[in-house]
Amino acid sequence: MDALAGVRIIDFSWAMAGPYATELLSFMGAEVIRVESMTQLDVTRTQPHPITKLPFDPDQAYYFMDANLNKLGIRLNLSQPRAVALAKKLVEVSDVVVESFRPGVMTRLGLSYEVLREVKPDIVMLSTSAAGASGPESQYAGYAPLFSAVAGLGELTGYPDGAPTEMRMTVDTLNAFANALAILAALNYRRRTGQGQYIDASSEEGVACVIGDSLMDFAMNGRVQSRVGNRDEAMAPHNCYPCLGEDRWVSIAVATDEEWRALCQAMGRPELAEDERFCDAYVRWQNQEELDRLIEEWTRNYTPYEVMHRLQAVGVAAVPSFDGQDMFSDPHLNERQAFQIIEHPVIGSCVVLSPPWQLSATPARITRHAPLLGEHNSYVFGGLLGLSAAEIARLEAEGVLW
Repeated sequence: MDALAGVRIIDFSWAMAGPYATELLSFMGAEVIRVESMTQLDVTRTQPHPITKLPFDPDQAYYFMDANLNKLGIRLNLSQPRAVALAKKLVEVSDVVVESFRPGVMTRLGLSYEVLREVKPDIVMLSTSAAGASGPESQYAGYAPLFSAVAGLGELTGYPDGAPTEMRMTVDTLNAFANALAILAALNYRRRTGQGQYIDASSEEGVACVIGDSLMDFAMNGRVQSRVGNRDEAMAPHNCYPCLGEDRWVSIAVATDEEWRALCQAMGRPELAEDERFCDAYVRWQNQEELDRLIEEWTRNYTPYEVMHRLQAVGVAAVPSFDGQDMFSDPHLNERQAFQIIEHPVIGSCVVLSPPWQLSATPARITRHAPLLGEHNSYVFGGLLGLSAAEIARLEAEGVLW
């Protein structure tokens, strides 16, 4: 049985932070109906294929595929009053509404939480925006790079002698996980109390949650943290080291003196464990430049996997720094079935990420490709709302279902 069997979600969101959240819920069995319109295509439908660079076709969009697996798709032009009326009817037979417009848009459309709560008193609604629905920055539009910059994560990511790092998809997917968890919590609350809930999610605040230690450091000590590359505030060695081959790297982290001695043995340099520059954690941390130089001299002679196997065998944390191809061919990820091949009616065979968790009693599953534009108009408007085929055809011709 699916964990969220019987839960229906109306998804008005776009890009990644909203759509990926509802995709995560669809993996657990929720029926997600993705609402789109030809009047303004989702930005992920307008991106060319990352490899083939095929000509623009909204039904060939690989990025859209990544965030919309399992979903049903309809076209609904919300600039039309009749479309808004149909949206309310959909909410009547649903459990969750998700949207990612700028604050105030849903209100202007006549689909605010207050209105939808009259339609469905126990509805759960999540609005995800750049800075939340209140406060002096609430009307600012924003995308992932802005979220990480304003939240401070970009300032903390990168090398000391380089610029802050601009982060994109990872920031949206981070917020998507938080949004999915918030919806699950609200559904659990509704199951216990019978009451719905409105969730006002700020993407900037969602990112700030992952750097709580840095925020506390400033609040308590007045210290502003910045970029330190791959180094740690206590552990040494703790870095990414070059290996045999072009642009091949391995990450090594040593947490204890015992691990340090094991690393020295693996390197064939047992005397380093007694060297006064490296004999305990504090002096190793003080002498990281020389320490990294010595380790680099050793790692350059081996492939990342050779270093990993040698070090893991003696209890030292080490793992290759993967590019996309490395991840796709990694034995561990393949054993865990981290990737799946699905068939898409336009694109053909596609490799997609599997659900990011494995559940024993209620397995998370990919059941279908992302929807084509308006692919399920007949099922949703006919099967769920009871419109006749003639009515659906007329609404399509009049630009309501468009």
